[in-house]
Amino acid sequence: MTALAEHDSATAARILAATRHLVLKRGVKGRTVAEIAQKAHVGKGTVYLYWGTKHDLLFGLFARDFLTFLEGEIQALGADPAICRPHVLFPQIARNAVSYPFVRAMQTGDDDLLGVLAQHPRSVELLDQLGPTALMYTVLPVWREHRLVRTDWPLDEQAYALQALMTGFLGAVTGPQAPSVVTVDDPDRVMAATVTALLGPAEAGPDEIRAAAEEGLRVLRERRDAVLALIAT
Repeated sequence: MTALAEHDSATAARILAATRHLVLKRGVKGRTVAEIAQKAHVGKGTVYLYWGTKHDLLFGLFARDFLTFLEGEIQALGADPAICRPHVLFPQIARNAVSYPFVRAMQTGDDDLLGVLAQHPRSVELLDQLGPTALMYTVLPVWREHRLVRTDWPLDEQAYALQALMTGFLGAVTGPQAPSVVTVDDPDRVMAATVTALLGPAEAGPDEIRAAAEEGLRVLRERRDAVLALIAT
């Protein structure tokens, strides 16, 4: 069975839930199909009816985290086009990415959680679609075209700076906190101000904001379809 609908059966959902529990508890390393099957109260062979290998199962679990994340962003942007403004969208994406453990692990390169799955061909393809670099080169051209960010800065340099900002924010939120680390009451407000200082104030009018939101929705839906295709492979 390889179709996504079959992967969404009650039995497959139970297997995925058991896998999620075990992986979040101790990471990918050392997990076995037998252990997952026992946790899910199914036979080992039942797992292989849905996924050809353990790595395929683990990838399916991780990819679903990305899919849920994407669906949330699509719904939010569809409900309020103004969310596409950089100082609103960037903190929202960063905050939401942290809320999904496998999205966060792939974004930050958490080897303890990911293990060898980080090198899985479909994991690499997933990051090519939705990783930090892909994100920068997806949103920046849309923002630049619709006057939501400054355009007097080469795109590559702008993407590098924005990615560094995202990496730093995720590290500050997810990394171990030393006693001397600076903390703030409202990280989102600080992030929004930093994005504006980095990219410049938006000059777009209401029509340009709506156009940017429509373009953003188109791109997000394309990415969602790509993730669905990877899961169903």
